[in-house]
Amino acid sequence: MSTKNFIAELKWRGMLHDVMPGTEEELNKGLTKGYIGFDPTADSLGVGNLVQVMTLLHFQHCGHQPIALIGGATGMVGDPSGKSAERNLLDEEALRYNQECQQKQLEKFLDFNCGERSAKLVNNYDWFKQIGFLEFIRDVGKHITVNYMMSKDSVKRRLEGETGMSFTEFSYQLVQGYDFYYLWKHQGIKLQMGGSDQWGNIVTGTELIRRKASGEAFALTTPLIKKADGTKFGKTEGGNVWLDPKRTSPYKFYQFWLNASDDDVKNYIRIFTLMNREEIEALEAEHNAAPHMRALQKALAKDITTRVHSSTDFEKAVEASEILFGKSTTDALKKLDEATLLDVFDGVPQHETDKNLFEQPFNLVELLSDKTGIFPSRGEARKMIQGGGVSINKIKLEDPEGNTSADMLLNNTYVLVQKGKKNYYLIKAV
Repeated sequence: MSTKNFIAELKWRGMLHDVMPGTEEELNKGLTKGYIGFDPTADSLGVGNLVQVMTLLHFQHCGHQPIALIGGATGMVGDPSGKSAERNLLDEEALRYNQECQQKQLEKFLDFNCGERSAKLVNNYDWFKQIGFLEFIRDVGKHITVNYMMSKDSVKRRLEGETGMSFTEFSYQLVQGYDFYYLWKHQGIKLQMGGSDQWGNIVTGTELIRRKASGEAFALTTPLIKKADGTKFGKTEGGNVWLDPKRTSPYKFYQFWLNASDDDVKNYIRIFTLMNREEIEALEAEHNAAPHMRALQKALAKDITTRVHSSTDFEKAVEASEILFGKSTTDALKKLDEATLLDVFDGVPQHETDKNLFEQPFNLVELLSDKTGIFPSRGEARKMIQGGGVSINKIKLEDPEGNTSADMLLNNTYVLVQKGKKNYYLIKAV
């Protein structure tokens, strides 16, 4: 078992926001069971969940047993914390499917087969489905006063807003509090962790344990990640960044981390990798000596893309990046599958044309002008080709009298045209 101190590990990584007195002493006694709840309303975790996943991973590496709670029951209610409106609720079948998908992703981080420290997955629907409403308000509700519940910041914010708050959402902290009580009583779990916006819900659980069973339990929260420019972490212009490659391709996932600012990456590499302090400080020194080489961003993107996807996906993402941003070959371009090709050239102007123009030889100057409008005239296209300023699929055109061919088509559909150094166009043959 590791002798690393969990609280100290979180502190130097900038991952500790608040901790209940006595928590560190409890952890120092030996193996402790701790859990974090995950929202099951999507079939994939997003990068916004990774802080909590990494918290559980560090917890396990420090000699403790991590439990991931999938909120099958609470997902049917909706957590008001950090929300300005009530969310859509899902049925049991959808929630079960989402749980299975999220477990596969958690298995890439947590070890579910390592003896007494083995990670576990639990679903709070499994115990809530047996409890009736009257039983719940009699056995749980009587221990927590409305005054106590109203004092929570998440409740105050919603009551002060325009939409108000439904009784369903108001009851959420009781439901989450009972989770902690149930896990404490039946599985010996003494610690609940979560983001700093969860503090109120977590301590409702410790309070319920104290009032209902005169027991003791503990709470710990991590900071909410804020980007240096004030925008929300985990989102891009295209929306959420997901761990599922069908939702966010490995290329886009890699680019998300590679594009982190110098200010942000110093936090991210501590939070989202398992590198130790010496390794990180060495990388920081290398980065500070030559910031333009982006040593921190490259190390972060490699580490997390490999963990979430695979080393092969990481290598493909690097190759794809070099097609747009560096020197690459036609062979590398031809290796790209259609989804990655379109991701790499997302936002590049597309022009549709007839596939027959490639099945029979057709003059390239006419293709680039009359058929696609990439050039306003044949004369301009011819002149730029003669000047060496036009490439097809990364091969420079030398003959303005050249023709198309079927083997030009990438994935049997696309042709990449480069005009000058930075102007790209995709021709789609349909």
